[in-house]
Amino acid sequence: MSRSNKINQITGKQSGFTLIEIAIVLVIIGLLLAGVLKGQELINSARVKNLAGDFKNIPVFIYAYQDRFKALPGDDIAVVTHLGALATMATTPSASIGNGTINGTWDSITATDESVLFWQHVRIADLTAGQRTVTVAGGILDPYFPINTVGGRIGIQGNLGTAASPTPINGIPGTYVICSANIAGKIARQLDITLDDGNTATGSMRATAAPAGTAAINTGQSAAIISAPDDNTLYTICMGV
Repeated sequence: MSRSNKINQITGKQSGFTLIEIAIVLVIIGLLLAGVLKGQELINSARVKNLAGDFKNIPVFIYAYQDRFKALPGDDIAVVTHLGALATMATTPSASIGNGTINGTWDSITATDESVLFWQHVRIADLTAGQRTVTVAGGILDPYFPINTVGGRIGIQGNLGTAASPTPINGIPGTYVICSANIAGKIARQLDITLDDGNTATGSMRATAAPAGTAAINTGQSAAIISAPDDNTLYTICMGV
């Protein structure tokens, strides 16, 4: 017989945990799990707030630029006069400059597209921060392009439904379409509840599982209904304004 067993026999003590000790451990585990879940909830809420800010701020850039220069950023045919030699006037899509909309696709990587030069114009006009020299060699990972809080591309285009500016998701209303990519389903639902009608297939904000930088996102995707929390599927969210 081991010494510890002899001691237990002498003292009358039993080895192992008591019910009280187990209960204390379970309570601690429960508190830790609750803290983790609450922390994740706070992180998701912060992401939704940040993403919502992106969608709200871009129209402000447009209106402020129009108010100052009577033109659209990206589409401004007199941008060099307005902003100086650093500014670049768009030359594509062909014959679209100065036509009163933002041509090109929101996720374009063509340096001369209006939807790409939109960002240079609003930055030089001091409406937002970011790289002012257009570089697209790195594609969507290029530091010139704005990235959202979850690492996806942000962009804007005219809502024309044409070959030059195809509507990303079918049925979206509005003059312009703002899109933000790489958004998990759970966050996409919360974002739609925050900014629209809570249904990712209707209203001014809609979702599609087609990723940015693919032909699919620019050919009029059907809207996706995200009916339950979905952390595994990433969506592109677009909103008409």
